[in-house]
Amino acid sequence: MGLSNVISLLGGLALFLYGISLMGDGLNMVAGNRLEVVLYRLTSNPLKGILLGVGVTALIQSSSATSVMAIGFVNSGLMEFSQAVSIILGSIVGTSITGWIVSLSSLGQSGGWTAIFSTAFITGIVAAIGICLLKFSKNPVRNRVGTILLGFAVLMFGMGTMSDAVSPLREDETFIALLTKFSNPLLGILVGIVFTAVIQSSSAAVGILQALSMTGALSFSAAYPIILGIAVGSALPVLLSALGASLNARRTALVHLIIDILGALFCGIVFYVVNAVRPFSFLDAVMTPVSVAALNTAFRIVTVVVLTPCIGLLERLSRVLMKGEPERAGEANVGEWDRLEERFLAHPPLAIEQSRLTVDSMADCVRSNLFHAFALLKNYSDEGFRAVEEQEDSVDRYEDRLGAYLIQITGHELNPQQTAEVSKYLHTIGDLERIGDHAVNIAETAREMGTQKISFSQKGVREMDVLIAAVTEIVNLSFAAFSDNDIDLAYRIEPLEELIDNLCDEMKLHHVERLKTGECTLHHGFAFTDLITNLERVGDHCSNIGVALIELESDSFDAHEYVNSLMKLHTHSFDRYYAEYSAKYSI
Repeated sequence: MGLSNVISLLGGLALFLYGISLMGDGLNMVAGNRLEVVLYRLTSNPLKGILLGVGVTALIQSSSATSVMAIGFVNSGLMEFSQAVSIILGSIVGTSITGWIVSLSSLGQSGGWTAIFSTAFITGIVAAIGICLLKFSKNPVRNRVGTILLGFAVLMFGMGTMSDAVSPLREDETFIALLTKFSNPLLGILVGIVFTAVIQSSSAAVGILQALSMTGALSFSAAYPIILGIAVGSALPVLLSALGASLNARRTALVHLIIDILGALFCGIVFYVVNAVRPFSFLDAVMTPVSVAALNTAFRIVTVVVLTPCIGLLERLSRVLMKGEPERAGEANVGEWDRLEERFLAHPPLAIEQSRLTVDSMADCVRSNLFHAFALLKNYSDEGFRAVEEQEDSVDRYEDRLGAYLIQITGHELNPQQTAEVSKYLHTIGDLERIGDHAVNIAETAREMGTQKISFSQKGVREMDVLIAAVTEIVNLSFAAFSDNDIDLAYRIEPLEELIDNLCDEMKLHHVERLKTGECTLHHGFAFTDLITNLERVGDHCSNIGVALIELESDSFDAHEYVNSLMKLHTHSFDRYYAEYSAKYSI
């Protein structure tokens, strides 16, 4: 095997790895952009977690990526340790699917009608279809299918290149003698571990083993221990990903290694003990790509079947090996912004979902603070005022963390729907932060009224109560519309905001009349006017949230155009809603 063959082997390996990545990305996008989200939402029992781990890993073509996501869930407090273990068990089986895809390249070797499955034939047809879908179709789904097909073609071409590179070895006595040495279980396992740790892909390691099997020199006795070692070596990328994570996240990564080691030990010990008692006749059987894929899958299924009942034991073992108290005792002690895990950025659907949940939490924080500020107008206390200020600090941290995280998401490849979602969240957190500022302003006015014993006239109090009730409803309305992405609710926001504006104008006129009659003083007027201004601004920002929902739903964002045309476009609903709110909130 000369230098050119080595270079061809490395080039084939590079194409193989790129093909896996390309195909996985395409499959992930076609699967609905919510694959990773489903992963942590539907892991209520071990069996469900295992099945989801299998499915997600089969689609994204990487057990390491699935395990890293699970570590991210645990690190951010979104998933229990035991749930992550079941996902990891599933990923161990899911990663063997790639071997079956690769084995297609060997079906054309026997001649006859199966020649249509030859590497060259499959690669050519699939690549042609893929490039046509990618370049000549404007449909995003078809584009993604084209990406999948091109990834598959690149993978198959890489496999064919590796096979051609190692084909001279079938007559190389040194190579054959080396493979014979791999029949030694310890040496074979060590080779599998080292090789997989270096290329950091168990799928690629199995693919190279399948390429070697095409030489006809790979026996079962040599392939079996190497496959055991490949499983153990695949844990290295997962362990590296957990560096700097929480204790439970590091334990989750350790469990991946423990599972692989225990699986290799169990299958290795049972196999070689039984073989020692009653020697197997198939040890010298020549392996093919199909038999390598079958052996790899069978080993992984046995590992999962044996260890699934021991999930609790695996958890306790990881705690023994990695001692210490978790930095976070539970989700109750975890800041809501801890959902924004950097590990999720490689999976935009998951990162966007975590952003949505965090924006919802920010909205709840803002609403709570605003209503607390309203309460201070009736019953002021210094303790309550400090609570509003402290809550505002949390709102500011939400905006900082979410803004930075959403900008990071935009640095990754997003489809139009995802781009619209990120844009909506960026618009919304700005309005939420401003509502939080107005809550503090209202609390400051309450403090001024409390310390200086300012009280409004009976008419002024009644009018202010009506305005606060209207603002309370528009806040609840806009926040619910955002949280549920409810466009019907969003259409109700602008009529109510229009009414709030009119109420504010009317209250100002009434206040001037009361000043003339002496019912109110100029000193009272400053506090009254400040409250009206802040309440009106809160309504404006709620309107912005509703506008963003409606405009982004229609794939555009032009708030000015929307507001100007609302009366024309939705006259029937606008007038009806406005009349409804006018009857409800009248002064």
